[in-house]
Amino acid sequence: MTIEVWSDVACPFCYLGEQNLELALEYFAHRDQVEIVARSFELDPTAPVGEHRPMVEALAEKFGTSPAQVAAMQRGIAERAKAAGLAYDTSDAQITNTFDAHRLVHLAAESGKGMELLRALMQGYFAEGLRAGDPEALVAVARRVGLDETRVREVLAGDDYADAVRADQQRARSIGVSGVPFFLIADRYALSGAQPVATFASALDQAWAAEHPIQVIGDADGAVCTDDSCAI
Repeated sequence: MTIEVWSDVACPFCYLGEQNLELALEYFAHRDQVEIVARSFELDPTAPVGEHRPMVEALAEKFGTSPAQVAAMQRGIAERAKAAGLAYDTSDAQITNTFDAHRLVHLAAESGKGMELLRALMQGYFAEGLRAGDPEALVAVARRVGLDETRVREVLAGDDYADAVRADQQRARSIGVSGVPFFLIADRYALSGAQPVATFASALDQAWAAEHPIQVIGDADGAVCTDDSCAI
């Protein structure tokens, strides 16, 4: 069963939502038959490449609010993240263009490390002050999850996987995705937002049951006992 996850490295609810999905999968009986596929979604594709701005300042300007309100919002998200077992400290976070980070996730997916790199990038961004638009910072994270440094640098120096990122975003638009995180299970069941663990668990069970219906074999009217009687 495939679960596609549209997210952005710089989306706090993607960081939290993906963690809640993982927590739900820990108790899912068929975890070994589930494949999670990272899909790209840029929250701000117009952000200047290579430029970094303090998160609080940038978000206050973007949403027309005060830095104090943004800081309060971040504290609320931090509480939820920590309750889910995630490190969260955006005091040094910087808003930037994430297109290259998405390209590297596609590179990593070729060796089965797409979600691993995505998680590492999110942790770096939301807990370690990662400059997600800095090539050297991206190389360091990619190397940490086992990607070949030479190949990573080749990708960052060119435009490999740019079409794959754009294709993910085009597909998102075609199925009506307007925000992230967005989860598509078995190409049929969708969840939007950082849902609670219990919601993910219920969705997994429902999707699995629909994809693997129980078929009764033999005579349904055969010898059977119920609470009221036994038929022979």
